[in-house]
Amino acid sequence: MMTDDIVALLPDLRAFARFMCREREAADDLVQNTIVAALNKQHQFEPGTNLKGWMFTIMRNRFYSDLRTQRRRPTPVDPEQATPLVAIDNPEATLAIKELSAALWQLSAQAREALILVGASGFSYEEAARLCGCTIGTLKVRVSRARRRLAKKLNE
Repeated sequence: MMTDDIVALLPDLRAFARFMCREREAADDLVQNTIVAALNKQHQFEPGTNLKGWMFTIMRNRFYSDLRTQRRRPTPVDPEQATPLVAIDNPEATLAIKELSAALWQLSAQAREALILVGASGFSYEEAARLCGCTIGTLKVRVSRARRRLAKKLNE
């Protein structure tokens, strides 16, 4: 059943939404809206194809659609008030994760998205390029530049 497969994808969907939205509540709303949209459009999903890619595409489209709507009503975001990711067992890891998160948010939205899709979400370059609506070469350049910029910021 499709709902069981969607439930299995919840951790990946939440992780991607957190990187896109930065705020836990907004990410949870995005995941919920994505699932509702997917269930409403499940007749359009072709069995045997990549459900994760389909769900991420819905989420990405939903995120940018909501972003365009919010541009009409801008609200400032203070990076210092964003909820940091926490490493429970290791205080040094907590600091490293906070630095990584801050560095990620200094990247452009396109570079951050490409890096998260390939590096953290496990998509191939081909799948990520389809999700982003660009060529594989463009996506590889975005990932490469994002990795370099991220490494540079973390070594400063």
